[in-house]
Amino acid sequence: MSDGPRVALTFDAEHPDRPHHGAHAAWVLDELRRLDVRASVFLQGRWVEAFPGLARRVAAEGHLVGHHSFYHARMPLLSDDGFAEDVREAERVIIETTGTDPRPWARFPFGAGADRADLVDRLGILGYRHIGWDVEVYEWDPGRTADEIAGRAVEGVLAHGDGAILLLHTWPDPVAPALAEIVKRLRAEGARFVGVDELDLPDGLTPVGQPQPPVAAPMG
Repeated sequence: MSDGPRVALTFDAEHPDRPHHGAHAAWVLDELRRLDVRASVFLQGRWVEAFPGLARRVAAEGHLVGHHSFYHARMPLLSDDGFAEDVREAERVIIETTGTDPRPWARFPFGAGADRADLVDRLGILGYRHIGWDVEVYEWDPGRTADEIAGRAVEGVLAHGDGAILLLHTWPDPVAPALAEIVKRLRAEGARFVGVDELDLPDGLTPVGQPQPPVAAPMG
């Protein structure tokens, strides 16, 4: 086995709030299978209801299944009861659809609330830990190209080193086309692709990963 740095590719599977061309989640899963990469996929409950076949594929193809809320609301805006209801409803749908319990892996929508100890504690009481990220490439921003996404992802991961968590989404246009280049270039550096459950995470139900400033795209 390679002794190179570990990289966790993570995807938020959710209803997009920006224009897109559909069917990209299936394309992402096709590429991950072709490239023989295990990823961590955080599933929004309503997305699972809308695309149960894709949600089942995530689990059946060996990816880590995580929780990404039910409504994709900013969790700090919810009441205590609303917070618990959202988490439990998404959990129910994910388990019923995929046969996989997402606990303890969760990601707050937009990362909102990850910096609040009370919300992290509330999530922990429900059996989850928030998984943040170390590298973000803003692939949802209109006009991004696959080459730009790949360059930003590779540069950010290599700058971070072992255990980097890369945030991606299943729906933006450039993601699936960028995956082959991301994987090729990182494997050339000796990287190993792992689930977040294969990283050395802190003990306890604590936030993991801290968003970093955007990495400048390489010139040329």
